[in-house]
Amino acid sequence: MLIAQITDLHIRMPGQKAYRVVETDRYLPPAIKALNALAPAPDVVIISGDLTDFGRPAEYHYLRDMLAALRMPYYLMPGNHDAREQLRESFPEHGYLRQGGAFTQYTVEHLPLRLIMLDTVVPMQSHGMLCDERLAWLEARLLEAPDRPTVIAMHHPPFKTGIAHMDRIGLLQGADALETLVRRHANIERIICGHLHRSIFQRFGATLASTCPSPAHQVVLDLRPEGPAAFNLEPPAYHLHHWRDGRLLTHHAYIGEYPGPYPFHENGELIDD
Repeated sequence: MLIAQITDLHIRMPGQKAYRVVETDRYLPPAIKALNALAPAPDVVIISGDLTDFGRPAEYHYLRDMLAALRMPYYLMPGNHDAREQLRESFPEHGYLRQGGAFTQYTVEHLPLRLIMLDTVVPMQSHGMLCDERLAWLEARLLEAPDRPTVIAMHHPPFKTGIAHMDRIGLLQGADALETLVRRHANIERIICGHLHRSIFQRFGATLASTCPSPAHQVVLDLRPEGPAAFNLEPPAYHLHHWRDGRLLTHHAYIGEYPGPYPFHENGELIDD
């Protein structure tokens, strides 16, 4: 089973630039093209938040039109740049977006890996949190299927990354409680997140937590405590999570066209000329 993860699309309208630099809508079609070209094809695509830049109706409608080109099912999650109710209204056919009551959180049950989408959003704020209600919902979902291998997807990662300006708007409440909860459930294969616009991995409880790069701009890798809030245009990328033989591994894959592929061998011999 293959799960493709893209995140932090920050879609704006044609000709509009995020932070006066990035025409984010121009980056999503190449990402969709890359996912559609994969062989074997992903079973599902998870889009883990910051779908739009300002949560505006026009941005969601534009995003929906672009995502229609995906050849595989996709599941949406809100990030801190999103508006829950507008997301639901703009994607009415995605009924799962209303499963979680006030929160946009739900489960996906029909795949070999069970998916639990957990809402970390604080409306109108950049940071995230997990309140008692959301943690109780997660525990209840885990207790429903204690023997099924499970992936939890959330926008804000539950760990400090060392990128100071992002940690200041990270998961500011509930991370310790989440880690305690996760330790009680050995069937959690991975916690996959967005928000950081980079590939980052850390052991968390009895599992591994990761963040995914963006198909548009990336957060600068700056581990100085006083490092400024900044981004760059490193190559766009995504994660491809491969579940096989009872194990989950992850590939960091770049989006775009690059020279190659070139062979290593010719006539059964390593090329040496």
